[in-house]
Amino acid sequence: MRVELDLQATVRGAHVLESKARPPKVAIVHYWLVGSGGGENVVKAMLELFPQADVFTLVEDPAFSRTIVPRDRLRTSFLQRIPGAARHYRALLPLMPTALENLDLRGYDLIISSESGPAKGIVPPLDAVHICYCHSPMRYLWDQYHEYRESAGWLQRLVLSLCITRLRLWDQASSLRVDRFIANSRYVASRINRYYRRPAHVIHPPVDVDDFAVSETRGDYYLITGRHVSYKRIDLAIAACNALGRKLVITGDGPETARLRASAGPTIEFVGRCSFADLKRHYSECRAFLMPGEEDFGIAPVEAMASGRPVIAYGRGGARETVVDGKTGLFFAEQTVESLSEAMLAFEGREDRFEPAAIRRHALGFAKGRFMAEFGAFVGDALATAQELRPGARAKD
Repeated sequence: MRVELDLQATVRGAHVLESKARPPKVAIVHYWLVGSGGGENVVKAMLELFPQADVFTLVEDPAFSRTIVPRDRLRTSFLQRIPGAARHYRALLPLMPTALENLDLRGYDLIISSESGPAKGIVPPLDAVHICYCHSPMRYLWDQYHEYRESAGWLQRLVLSLCITRLRLWDQASSLRVDRFIANSRYVASRINRYYRRPAHVIHPPVDVDDFAVSETRGDYYLITGRHVSYKRIDLAIAACNALGRKLVITGDGPETARLRASAGPTIEFVGRCSFADLKRHYSECRAFLMPGEEDFGIAPVEAMASGRPVIAYGRGGARETVVDGKTGLFFAEQTVESLSEAMLAFEGREDRFEPAAIRRHALGFAKGRFMAEFGAFVGDALATAQELRPGARAKD
């Protein structure tokens, strides 16, 4: 069998892939396909490794999903038939376990679930290998439950309060349906161990670092990009820049946009969803990128570093694995306006010591090619191990 993977790092896996009579039938299960993000970029990379894979998802926005996978290879759950599902999918959380378990995965040899919202809860065939690439255990069920509950409407709070225990039990039980976990960071691996009591191999997600470049032009602003949601703590950056009188450019939008605009002073600029060319310019010309939230990994700061710009980050979570304190950025210790402001002032006192070329070299370690090689090798090893464990496998070889 021929599979277009770089599996040279795993000789045993490569032997299995070459010796099989037919290529494995592959399914990729992603929580939802309604807009672009880090999880969707990982699915794109997986589809480069397995171009004939079918993709299963709970709900889709066809205008977006067709940029990821052809229509004839995409399967959705029964939730897709609910009016407005693609816009209000989070409200359907109590129905998601049933929707996942009703996805028909018979006949697939390899199932890769891409987990952040629920995805691993599918019921795999007995002989299939199920690998879960976990961006994060569901935040709204576990460590950020209270934050999500506070920001939800009264009806969502009521439903979540009534269902939370059952959902947590299901989430833990469904982790047993996974043969092997991959975490996108050591931080996420520790959370997988905490909530599921399962080990996880760490493979950082792919970042298209070659799409970004160092610029000789420098602006007078700090930068935040991404979706406007509560856990990213954009409010903290706004408050700090209000207090210091510093210019802050904020791209993107989200459910928190109106509240954030209401708190913004005259030095805060919201530019909304911008073109990729404008995003690259903002990255390369900002003074520094601000990351006040606790991220599972954080692709945006890596993109900023690929543009040669330092990152001022809250010193917990995935930032500890991407930012080198004092070399590619600075950490602040507490999620307070005072702590972030102190870090910004400390940065400004040594701003000219951060070398754009050195920052970019560090970011190149997160390039897409590294992900492709590591993920391909991991899959090959998992398939090889599964073949060896099957009765009569050695006799067939």
